[in-house]
Amino acid sequence: MLTEYGITASMSRRGNCWDNACSETLFGSLKVERLHGQRFKSRRQAKDEVVAWLLWYNRTRLHSTLAYTSPMQFEEAWLASQPRQASA
Repeated sequence: MLTEYGITASMSRRGNCWDNACSETLFGSLKVERLHGQRFKSRRQAKDEVVAWLLWYNRTRLHSTLAYTSPMQFEEAWLASQPRQASA
């Protein structure tokens, strides 16, 4: 049916590198942790809530798969561990 309407499927077979499980987990957490049961007066208010949650998620929330650090802490540590290249 997707092909009939000229639409490309967003993911391939299960377990393939194109699987979007990480995105689904992120959006599932957003819905459960921040948006479930909320009523917003405007789209702007809803967008502000999502942005605030994403900032918290990346800066503060600890992730077991990242050795219980936040994504920002993990990335900063990874960048600090990379060898520096001389400027041209």
